[in-house]
Amino acid sequence: MQRFILIAAILHQMLAASTARGAEPARIAVFDLEMIDTSLQGEMAGSDPAEQARLRMIEAELRERLQESGRFELVDTATVADQIEAAGVLWSCNGCEVGIARRLDADLALVGWVQKVSNLILNLNLTIRDAATGELVFASGVDIRGDTDEAWLHGIRYLLKRRLFAAAE
Repeated sequence: MQRFILIAAILHQMLAASTARGAEPARIAVFDLEMIDTSLQGEMAGSDPAEQARLRMIEAELRERLQESGRFELVDTATVADQIEAAGVLWSCNGCEVGIARRLDADLALVGWVQKVSNLILNLNLTIRDAATGELVFASGVDIRGDTDEAWLHGIRYLLKRRLFAAAE
């Protein structure tokens, strides 16, 4: 709990400093969300196209809500697609996204992933690092109960509203 409070305080300071500079939103590189399927279904059947579609759906929701918040300016990551691919799995690369975000002149780097534990239990996680220092400024996750569009959308909306945006207030 203390770590969450510290992370929230750091994120709050970064966003407050951005506001103090004339309401300039923080430039954020939002990398494509990733899927980790550790479920028996995933082991037996492989990647599920419906889940890949849900991943893209909540990714679009994430980007839209970040932009609409006025706190962030999204940086296009398409120009460094080759570097992202070379980095491999960003959720476990120990901050390799920071260098890529820095090359994009971003202030922050966001990495997110969904881990499917079973057909009923999924975890949605987001981390944000300061692109200048590599310091972790936000890390949170939520459990999703149910492998449906509605459950996934509820999860990303809850994570943004109740964790990320609440931490910055």
